[in-house]
Amino acid sequence: MKKIAIFPGSFDPITIGHVDIVKRAIPLFDEIIIAIGVNTQKKYLFELEQRIDWIKKVFKENPSVKVESYNGLTINFCVQKNAKYIIRGIRSSADFEYEKTIAQLNKMMQPEVDTFLILSSPELSAISSTIVREIIIGKGDTSKFLPKEVEIKY
Repeated sequence: MKKIAIFPGSFDPITIGHVDIVKRAIPLFDEIIIAIGVNTQKKYLFELEQRIDWIKKVFKENPSVKVESYNGLTINFCVQKNAKYIIRGIRSSADFEYEKTIAQLNKMMQPEVDTFLILSSPELSAISSTIVREIIIGKGDTSKFLPKEVEIKY
């Protein structure tokens, strides 16, 4: 059976931290679906189509990495895609506590789905989409935080 993993998030925008987590996970799975969750209550800085396009460009050399969007619970998307694994990146102890809770609830809902928590590389642990969005809004230089495929036009 094919080992399919879901890496969920808003990826608004995708950062070098996200890319690092995916690249380190590639050897572990047959397929990784970068799953962009769509929340109608949330205001995004970048349109869904733009985020999908960036991710496709970043991983164009990795055929095992796909990108899709979804609505609703991540765990339900896993069932829909026959994915038995969820990948989450951990930057801090606060991230760990939050992700542990979500992973345990997901496990209660779908016992056959396991969550892999991957520690961020130390030099990338300060990078988050939230902080990068603030830098973008302030018209700062994001070149150290974003993959080269993500071009921000000011």
